[in-house]
Amino acid sequence: MIFEITTGNLINIIMIAMGIGISALSIIQIRKTPIPKQVRRFFIIFLSLVIGYITMHMARQLLEGHPGDAVRFAIKTVTCIEFLISGFMTFLLVIMILYSAKPDQKNRSELFILMIVTSVHIIMLIVSQFTDLYYSFDGNNVYHRSKLYLLSNIAPLIMMVQGMYLLIRFRKRFSKRIARAYLIYLLAPLAAMMLQAVYSEVQFVIFATVGAAVNMFAVITDDLTEKYEKQQAEASRIETELSMATRIQADMLPNIFPAFPERKEFEIFASMTPAKEVGGDFYDFFLIDNEHLGIVMADVSGKGVPAALFMMASKILVQNYAMMHMDPKAALEAANNQICQSNREDMFVTVWLGILDLSTGVLKAANAGHEYPAIKQPGRLFELYKDKHGFVLGGMTGVKYKEYEIQLEKGSFLFLYTDGVAEATNGKKELFGTDRMLAALNQDPEADPQTILKNTMDGINDFVAGEEQFDDITMLCLRYNG
Repeated sequence: MIFEITTGNLINIIMIAMGIGISALSIIQIRKTPIPKQVRRFFIIFLSLVIGYITMHMARQLLEGHPGDAVRFAIKTVTCIEFLISGFMTFLLVIMILYSAKPDQKNRSELFILMIVTSVHIIMLIVSQFTDLYYSFDGNNVYHRSKLYLLSNIAPLIMMVQGMYLLIRFRKRFSKRIARAYLIYLLAPLAAMMLQAVYSEVQFVIFATVGAAVNMFAVITDDLTEKYEKQQAEASRIETELSMATRIQADMLPNIFPAFPERKEFEIFASMTPAKEVGGDFYDFFLIDNEHLGIVMADVSGKGVPAALFMMASKILVQNYAMMHMDPKAALEAANNQICQSNREDMFVTVWLGILDLSTGVLKAANAGHEYPAIKQPGRLFELYKDKHGFVLGGMTGVKYKEYEIQLEKGSFLFLYTDGVAEATNGKKELFGTDRMLAALNQDPEADPQTILKNTMDGINDFVAGEEQFDDITMLCLRYNG
């Protein structure tokens, strides 16, 4: 029957225009919402299908009743596409329900059933395009349902039942609002079909499809936006706390330079650049008495807050035992035993501990698995001092450490660092290494300790060329003036 301007058709035109407009506006709106890309992509595809479904339905009504073979082919194609889109919309809805219920699982069995049903639906619709299986058109190209028309609804109905089953089975995983939105979309077209059976002139199915789809879009995006805002607020809170933790950690380390300006026997400077907001490296220096300076360089296993907490405990223990006038060997042994008594997380820390006699320049030191120190004697360049490594602190109780002495002459330098220096990596996955570190140290070997550290850090930055820092970079330099 040729399209006529009737009350029912006017209502249909208004509903179709509103449906296309609302769906298009929803697509524009969803691009601006802070929801996961996968969900955004799903809704853009889904709402585009809604527009396609409405358009094909309208095109069929406009073409219907106009004679001609070309019109017949066009109207059959449009009708086939309309049925296909309707099936794909139900398919996508079940996919959305499935992945909302089981986001971290493979869902093979459910997907297999869904794919089989959808494939059969597509094949039968293609067959119908060339036969009168579901519908036919008379000589005037007027649409008529065939006796087997109900079969065209079997596949979408199975998918809707699968969606209902998933909603019921995994109901505890959905919020009430989202479950209700899914349910409305599943049931609204069925209710519209029943209503349309009473008053067939108005296409209630179009209204129900658009209304339920837009409602589902609004509810889910609102829910996800609310979750996103909560996550952002939580992330902001964590960022604030980490910033505070960074300041606390920085305050735990000596950070006022020049340190001990009244002492002319030495100059010292240190820096720590954490890979994360808080790091696991630490340095320390402190006067044990008027004649002895304690120096520490350490690296805790792991990164972030756990490493920072372990670092603080380790720093306090090592300093306390050194302040008790223990030599480096005994201080490390005592600290190790103390750490091992309450180390449920099996963390450990590498430590280099030295005690410098400021009157004689004799440096007593012990190394618990840490990097080799670099020494520069007067008139020479920086060189690695390959001391004997002991076991890390926190590894096992009762470990014994080797102690050694280095005589620092007037004008000597001591450079300590963590593995973040030697293991700094560039874009080619090459390590900065100790050779490049020594070259940076020897760029201006007679400079003050702060300049020496700056030269070394500049060398690291030039080498990595903007690559992400994966480890804390901590350095200390001391010049013994005698």
